[in-house]
Amino acid sequence: MRSGPRARWWVIIRGPRRRAAAGAWALGIALTFAHTQADADAPGTEALLARARTLELPTPYEPPPGNALEHHAAGFAQIMCSAVFITHLDAAFAAENVGFFTAPYEERGKLGAPVIDRVARTVSVAVPGGRTRVAQYLGDQGCVTRAAGENGLHFTPESVPSRLGDPNQMDWPMGDRTPAGLPPGLDAQRVEQAVDAAFATPASMTAAFIATWHGRIIAERYAPGIDRRTPLESWSMGKSVTATLMGVLLARGDYTLMQPAPIPEWQGSKDPRAAIRIADLLHMSSGLRIRAPFDPGYDPHGPYPDHLYLYTGGVNAFHYAATRPLEWPPNTVGRYRNTDPVLVNYLIRLAVERRHEDYLAFPRRALFDRLGMRSFVIETDPFGNYLLQGYDLAAARDWARLGNLYLADGVWNGERILPKDFVRFVRTPAPAWVADGRPIYGGFFWLNADHAFAAPAEAYYMSGAGGQTTLIDPAHDLVVVRLGHFRGEKPGEADLNRALTLLIAALPPRG
Repeated sequence: MRSGPRARWWVIIRGPRRRAAAGAWALGIALTFAHTQADADAPGTEALLARARTLELPTPYEPPPGNALEHHAAGFAQIMCSAVFITHLDAAFAAENVGFFTAPYEERGKLGAPVIDRVARTVSVAVPGGRTRVAQYLGDQGCVTRAAGENGLHFTPESVPSRLGDPNQMDWPMGDRTPAGLPPGLDAQRVEQAVDAAFATPASMTAAFIATWHGRIIAERYAPGIDRRTPLESWSMGKSVTATLMGVLLARGDYTLMQPAPIPEWQGSKDPRAAIRIADLLHMSSGLRIRAPFDPGYDPHGPYPDHLYLYTGGVNAFHYAATRPLEWPPNTVGRYRNTDPVLVNYLIRLAVERRHEDYLAFPRRALFDRLGMRSFVIETDPFGNYLLQGYDLAAARDWARLGNLYLADGVWNGERILPKDFVRFVRTPAPAWVADGRPIYGGFFWLNADHAFAAPAEAYYMSGAGGQTTLIDPAHDLVVVRLGHFRGEKPGEADLNRALTLLIAALPPRG
């Protein structure tokens, strides 16, 4: 594990506030890709690579255009914009502690200081001797990274307010009113110890922790400055929201799981990508050729990875993902790559617009309002395409609501939101991952088959960079959410496991 250099951030703020500064935390940090090298060295990696070579197709790899430092600048501008204008973090704190995924900490020192314009609601980050990348806060579409060298956007943002009433006047889960005390049968002392454990290590930087049992909140705590409605960086937990939105479309008959994915770019004569099914995309098994930091044997010294370019490129992400060639036949090799959730989001847009519905309003109207989720922000590319593979922010209570939808087999307040057997689909190991000897991925959900978390093997979970987790434990009728600032990822995961052990011990025996 490598540690980032000590630094002092000067964040330039234009508008009501002038300048803020903060010294670096005297803590070692795990850089974004540190665990990737550990994966590459793990036993069995060579077997994975050997199997993939036997299936590989003779297609070329074309790296993303532009230079890596410019892409890091775009990522830094976006992260700072979201942290300041959505989560309302102190800018200097954000520069030190959040969003290392698309803006690695050690790369930030090579860039100009973020310039925050609170009047224009923009954040600009300059590449020395190069271009300045700009992210702009748009309200309900969050922050959007402009295309390199452009001052505008290729879509019209819109306000999509929640149609729900005052949460203070509504009972959980549709509102925020909760009964006092714990349900009978729980060990209150152990529940309190579990919450303490989630926040035990200052280096974990845990921001929010919540647990529900039989749908009722039994544990909840927030770090100073954070509350039950604060949208926090959530990253790839958004992939599970993507699965849920696709589930809504499946339930209303727009698609079927096993149909070939009707991506327009694949409809030419004898295009082999036309064989990719919607299920293959949800299984992270499309076979499309890109570079991703989570690939076994990933070389961090190679070209800038497409997996990140789909965030930082400032391009039409849907079209970029759709124009990647096949590396392997569909449903043969399982790889965690952003092409697949980006393309499912492409399908969502196509279906919504085919019905002449409002695409930007669709997630709120079709899902969030139905579940009482008021805090959710999904950000887009400059063409108005939702980047729900990871540019999303939400409060812990809203992640708990989503987890409980799955715990209830897709039924909410007596209404079936997800089709029958869809929950079974997302929590069943993807065939291509099983073939690779890694039965740990389902349908945009991770599976606890390897006991990554201190919970039963049948538990499954949403997972985002920086230690963001929503764990669904059907055996105990339990949902647990942990959100934290990115710097605290590794100690945060350790604290979460200790909290889970105590929390499960606090439940009455199953009988």
